[in-house]
Amino acid sequence: MQSNLVDFIQVLRSHDIRVSPAETLDAIGVTTTLGYSDRNLLRDGLAMTLAKTPAEEVIFLDCFDRFFQQDLANFSSEEVPNKQDESKDADQADNAAVQSENFFTSQISTLEMAAKSDPSLKSLLHTPLMENLLNNNRPELTLAINAAAQSVDLQKIQMFTQKGQFTRRILDAMGEEQIRNAVIALERAENPALAVLQRFRDILRQQVRDYVEREYLLHAEGKNQQFMDDILSKTRLNNLEHIYLHKVHELIRKMAKKLASRHAHKRRHLKRGQLNMAKTLRKGIPNDGVMFNTYWRQVKKEKPQILAVCDVSGSVAAYSKFLLLFLYSLQDILPKVRSFAFSSHLGEVSTYFDDYPVEKAIELVNWKYGGATDYGNSLMDLSKLALDDINSNTTVIILGDARNNNGDPKLDILQSIFQRARQVIWLNPESRRAWGSGDSEMLRYQSACHFSAECNNLKQLERIVDQLLKSTR
Repeated sequence: MQSNLVDFIQVLRSHDIRVSPAETLDAIGVTTTLGYSDRNLLRDGLAMTLAKTPAEEVIFLDCFDRFFQQDLANFSSEEVPNKQDESKDADQADNAAVQSENFFTSQISTLEMAAKSDPSLKSLLHTPLMENLLNNNRPELTLAINAAAQSVDLQKIQMFTQKGQFTRRILDAMGEEQIRNAVIALERAENPALAVLQRFRDILRQQVRDYVEREYLLHAEGKNQQFMDDILSKTRLNNLEHIYLHKVHELIRKMAKKLASRHAHKRRHLKRGQLNMAKTLRKGIPNDGVMFNTYWRQVKKEKPQILAVCDVSGSVAAYSKFLLLFLYSLQDILPKVRSFAFSSHLGEVSTYFDDYPVEKAIELVNWKYGGATDYGNSLMDLSKLALDDINSNTTVIILGDARNNNGDPKLDILQSIFQRARQVIWLNPESRRAWGSGDSEMLRYQSACHFSAECNNLKQLERIVDQLLKSTR
């Protein structure tokens, strides 16, 4: 049962519920204490251990109900004569049940009569699988399917094309091959029992197919999402089609959430301010109430400043959009962000993000500042707007392709920013092989940067923002 619990935790992880090894051990301790007899009690105990937010609790409850599903498969024959409509009264329903039972009994009799003259069929009827089918032993058959599924590692299913493969493996593990061979033999002999045995075989196959379908939806749903996220994170941002944008936005928020949990600022308590009386008294208990140490409520968060300078001209507008979306998705832990956008001229756009949702603000920024690129003129505008505010506590992030249309690059202004700032980071969506080619000034600008990197997909952007957060803690 512990391996079953570990499989369940793997399902939770594939659905973006973070479960650490320590929490896995806690969950094993909960199941050891509560046992598996009371399903509701086990569900509540595991929920308190593994679900840490209301959103995670909703996902947990859904996964729990689907993973520990209690429904038994129905292996009774569904083809009975004189089927009754749902509108018939209770007496007619009882008559239908009796007819169904009689029909089922007649099928078994047909097989037993045929087995008297066919030793192989007689041997088949005495196998555990066939006996359970004939007796409609649903618990045993359901357990057999579960055991066969574990033996073929059904929980590793990822693609819908694998459903048929796993169905066949489970049937083989259950011994369905004997039924298949018997059907072939009866068909060659034109035995009247053929239709009856085919019916039992088809019922078994249908129940196994249904089981594999449910497991696929449970195990593969999260894995497919992770697979899609991995593809989108490695796709060049300017190649993303419009239909995937909402998925990319969700992926960015997911990445930002992961980085936020990794780089959350520790609150440093000061030695003055408002007295935390409760904590002070509690810490004095071991000293007979004498308050040797005092604790204060006031806390201070030291946040350096980030200047995000984004080229929003047509060639790199998509990259700037996602950089800004990423930065503003980290507002809770990221240092103060001031945003600037430019093409031929530069302006501060921080207020757009204060007044509008992030997606709307980015749309307005691209509309106002898009156009032909002039890095020299834009650096002059940045110097006028923010040079005096740049100091050793400031990180400047520039995103652009450094293609200046053969204008004056104003390298001296970037060098001045380099000397003042804590670090200057240049993210270029072009391949490094293209730096310095044509009208690109990237190699010259690179000399005035602490760090420069190729950045054209979300995976690269996540890695760079991760390093940025480390350097600003």
